Amino acid sequence: MNLTFSFFMKEVISNPIFAVSMVLILGVVLVNGWTDAPNAIATAVGTKSIDVRIAIVMAGTFNFLGVFVMTMVNSAVAMTIENMVNFGDNKQEAIIGLSSALIAIVIWQITAWTFGIPTSESDALIAGLTGSAIAISGGLSGVNWNEWYKILLGLLLSLTCGFASGFFISKLTAFLSYHVERRKGDKIFGGLEIASSAGMAFMHGAQDGQKFMGIIVLGMLLINGQGEGMKLVPQVWMMLVVALLMAVGTAIGGKKIIKAVGMKLSKIEKYQGFAADFGAALCLFIFSSFGIPVSTTQTKTTAIMGAGASKRRSAVNLGAVKNMVLTWVFTFPGCGLMGFVFSKILVAVLL
Repeated sequence: MNLTFSFFMKEVISNPIFAVSMVLILGVVLVNGWTDAPNAIATAVGTKSIDVRIAIVMAGTFNFLGVFVMTMVNSAVAMTIENMVNFGDNKQEAIIGLSSALIAIVIWQITAWTFGIPTSESDALIAGLTGSAIAISGGLSGVNWNEWYKILLGLLLSLTCGFASGFFISKLTAFLSYHVERRKGDKIFGGLEIASSAGMAFMHGAQDGQKFMGIIVLGMLLINGQGEGMKLVPQVWMMLVVALLMAVGTAIGGKKIIKAVGMKLSKIEKYQGFAADFGAALCLFIFSSFGIPVSTTQTKTTAIMGAGASKRRSAVNLGAVKNMVLTWVFTFPGCGLMGFVFSKILVAVLL
């Protein structure tokens, strides 16, 4: 199986439908950079530990490193995503189905970003691909349930692990620093929060970067008429392209999501911000090591909730939480349905 950059460019030039699908994939990566990646630095900015402009540069840098380094170490997340669905043996229908899923994701994510609501691009990606695969295959045979169970498990774990880690690490941190003078403690935890948010940005790149490289590999499999079951490792050129686009996306549109997550979700202090970032990054590292795709947004936002709730429940903005939860709940049926409908329409029009 040829995954080289030269082969990729040859197919882009010679196959218009494949070219459109790849442009859409790269567009989704860019959108992820401005709608999802800013979550990593939101708490550090919200607690005034770091200036927003410096934080955005830091997030872009560590997202880049996360994509590159973690994929070189363990690319299991990418391989789970590339084998999650089966678009069948018809190459043209398969590429149209993939493109339809990506259109659904972009529309969903940009709409949420317009209203400043952090959404899970992982949920949107999984839902869009699943809906399109069902449309193209004509039924549930388009879903590879052996891989899907990992994804469902990851989505559940991201919620529980995020909240629990934020809550208990915040409690432990408060206990250990009980006798530390307030001003000194803020200075210490301000520095620790910057470091932990950099770690969170690194793990965001490790998780979400691999997911999108998995989609690039899937697209190249489809154009070669090869389906599920091939465990192919992403190439270095894919890592570089995804990492750069994610970094650029963060620089373009990060402020809106930073405000929603870091300033509206929960009123937290610097030690709690450190606990939320450290706990979320730790969860993501564990999941990535076992090749389990999870939602970085859900992991981070629930960690913030846990850190806020560790002091008092009223510290959590229940209205903001409600908006986010509703968005997550509607992402699966919304993106799945759009992927399904777009696939049916585009196949009927183009083939």
